[in-house]
Amino acid sequence: MEEVSNTGLPGLDRILERVQLGDNVVLQVDSIDDYVKFVTPFCQEAQRQHRPLIYFRFADHRPVVPEDGKAEVHVLKPIEGFELFISEILNVIDRKGKGAFYVFDCLSDLSVDWYSDRMLGNFFMLACPYLFTYDTVAYFALIRNHHTPFAIDAIHGTSQVVIDIHSKDERTYVHPLKVDGRRSPTMYMLHRWEGEDFVPVLDSTTTAEVLTGLPQPWLDYSMHQQDIWTRSFLMAQEFVESNAVERLTDQTCDILFLRLVRMAVTRDPRLMKLIERYLEFPDLVDIGKRMIGTGLIGGKSVGMLLARAILKKQDPEWKNRLEPHDSFYIGSDVYYTYLSQNGCWWIRRKLNDPASGFLMDDQDKERMLSGKFPVDIEDQFRKMLEYFGQSPIIVRSSSLLEDAYGNAFSGKYESVFLANQGTPQERLERFLDAVRRVYTSTMNQEALAYRAHWGLLERDEQMAVLVQRVSGSVYGDMFFPQVAGVGISFNPYVWNKEIDPQAGMMRLVFGLGTRAVDRVDDDYTRIVAMNAPLRRPEGCSQDVGKYSQKRSDVIDLKANRLTSLPFEDIVKQFPDLPLNIFATRDLELERRVQEYGGSEAFSWILTFDELLSRGTFVERMREMMRVLGEAYDHPVDIEFTANFDGLDDYRINLLQCRPFQAKGGALSLKAQCYVPEERIVLRSNGHVIGSSRAVTVDRIVLVVPEVYSEMRMSDRYTVARLVGKLTHLKDLGARPTILLAGPGRWATTSPEMGVPVSFSEINTVSILCEIVSMHEGLVPEASLGTHFFNDLVETDMVYCALYPKREGHVLNKDFFANAENQLASLLPEAAPYGSAIKVIDARSLEVGVCSDVQKQSFICFLT
Repeated sequence: MEEVSNTGLPGLDRILERVQLGDNVVLQVDSIDDYVKFVTPFCQEAQRQHRPLIYFRFADHRPVVPEDGKAEVHVLKPIEGFELFISEILNVIDRKGKGAFYVFDCLSDLSVDWYSDRMLGNFFMLACPYLFTYDTVAYFALIRNHHTPFAIDAIHGTSQVVIDIHSKDERTYVHPLKVDGRRSPTMYMLHRWEGEDFVPVLDSTTTAEVLTGLPQPWLDYSMHQQDIWTRSFLMAQEFVESNAVERLTDQTCDILFLRLVRMAVTRDPRLMKLIERYLEFPDLVDIGKRMIGTGLIGGKSVGMLLARAILKKQDPEWKNRLEPHDSFYIGSDVYYTYLSQNGCWWIRRKLNDPASGFLMDDQDKERMLSGKFPVDIEDQFRKMLEYFGQSPIIVRSSSLLEDAYGNAFSGKYESVFLANQGTPQERLERFLDAVRRVYTSTMNQEALAYRAHWGLLERDEQMAVLVQRVSGSVYGDMFFPQVAGVGISFNPYVWNKEIDPQAGMMRLVFGLGTRAVDRVDDDYTRIVAMNAPLRRPEGCSQDVGKYSQKRSDVIDLKANRLTSLPFEDIVKQFPDLPLNIFATRDLELERRVQEYGGSEAFSWILTFDELLSRGTFVERMREMMRVLGEAYDHPVDIEFTANFDGLDDYRINLLQCRPFQAKGGALSLKAQCYVPEERIVLRSNGHVIGSSRAVTVDRIVLVVPEVYSEMRMSDRYTVARLVGKLTHLKDLGARPTILLAGPGRWATTSPEMGVPVSFSEINTVSILCEIVSMHEGLVPEASLGTHFFNDLVETDMVYCALYPKREGHVLNKDFFANAENQLASLLPEAAPYGSAIKVIDARSLEVGVCSDVQKQSFICFLT
């Protein structure tokens, strides 16, 4: 095949010395009619050469390819997102192979759909080289003087041919601006279209008449960066500053408001309804003033802003009780620009294929972690850091899918604390690294596997970033808030009949909230039922100290990092802390130490009893979660900090709010439908504790009640040890979903009452089921021993009690009798106990679990 081709216009071919295979031809026009003049002969040339002609149709203007052009038309919807749009185009290019001709609708419409010239530039930087590798010829159009340098520089820099098209006095002129790899004495002159020829304009008068009226945006300050994004925000700001919003017609106001919302905040229909109800024009203008780059601010930012607006609208007093926020938002378009300009988008495309195993190799990871940011973006980062000075900040993931209705992305993406100490350049470098880490986390195996599992790989997932000032105060070389925690407006952990699940719950810590958000194996949080805040799950007062927080996360300003310190060390360093609000002295410990003549002991225990029993904090937090849950029409979970000058002199910093999600989602739809009795493995109604979830199960371990109840006590201990080994096998990979079921109480110290495992032996289990069948007098309680409830919460385990003889409860004995028992193959030494322990490969049998704590229902079934 020839390496050169034709435009269908012999005169234009002579000017350009023909087009070459691989050329991306950009025509800058004033109207679509001018574009059509050149597309029609190009289509005719494709027919003459018997080349495939593909037309990508995505704009609102009339079709540019003639009806008889014999083009293969692909209708695209850019409004559905950048990722889907470009992926569909690249897939078509792959299928067509080498040598095809392409026509695209006018690219200017894309910047309207995406509200961003930067994204238009990103699209061209990805699509153009891809077309080039397939020896294609592709035609594109741009409306002249309609775009900022973010688009123009990317398009001009990547394309092979750029031509200005002018119409004046019913004549058409062409002015080549770029023709790669070819030159002639008149190539870059203005040419007039005459018949089949293009004649150079040799006189200065005509040249000046055609070109002099054209604006020069690179010199005209009034046109600088006036894309749809900037124009929209400037218009809104002018209305707000001149108090003109109230004078706008309802239709004009609605159009501009919704445009700003779709541009910068969200395109999720349910969130948009909340935003229309609770946010005002000034709120949207404030977002624009604190935004770096363009695009959406992401779910985490939306949740934080929306929750604050809901509270203040419900009760203006919240304005005085909430700590002000001065966060910045890095728009999602910056993420795609980073990927495009550093050659990382192709890594993302490769990893989105399930065949990749979602594993990023070291070379790709290094590329992601070492990329460059656009100069203008880096300059804005620098100015933002100047604003924060040396205050600690946190760089938080805020993706489009994160924290939205129906998605449980908790912990899938990274957030990075920065002590933010050092020289301005050092602080900038650490900040850039933090943003890179957040971006790289979008491609981690866990996040991609989660999206694949729930059918989200094809959804448009972009990463915005929320940059927040860390809440707290300086204590010597340390920085931390006094109280932090998470709250849920519906309490999934009801361990006592006095607790009202509708009142909600909190998990409180002293210091940074990382220990409340990221569960730790070696420590505990204070679990608070909002209607009974002093009610503790421990069985006796002596256990309060054992199951209280021992360490606190703080920012070490001197070491310039996040660290963890014993609470005792913090108290000894900073004795002026108002300890009586957060901690209680262990008087019994003090008495024993004094009795035995010991030295002074550290007796403070983080109980938060004073905070929970006096003052208004509990009342305020309960009211906060109630109001937010009602506004969302859905249970919510929040993250917060609080700092105190006195018991009733405090400010709450509401850091995050999102719909409280069950884990998973797709299986729940099936579970809500009728499941035939023979496909039910286990079912319980009542006594369901822990976060709701709908998940597939990897392994089921059952201690058979009938066999276990007849065993000698020594054999029961052996069974407990074998169960511990089974739940810690590594053959299922990282974080498998294990369902463990057995008779009576788990983690009991009395084998006649249940299986005497220690909690450390079963801490890898996701779902724990107690089968009440050893004897009628045994009624399981959620606390299951003094320590069990705390550990259940800290490990995010689901617990249910199953009563085989009660209506609505099912224990499918036939399933366990007929399913292959893998015990001997997994633990050969356990073979003699094959009748007492059943180990089922739930993956191969496609077993699912749906646990709904609000409905108090649990079902394990064959999907």
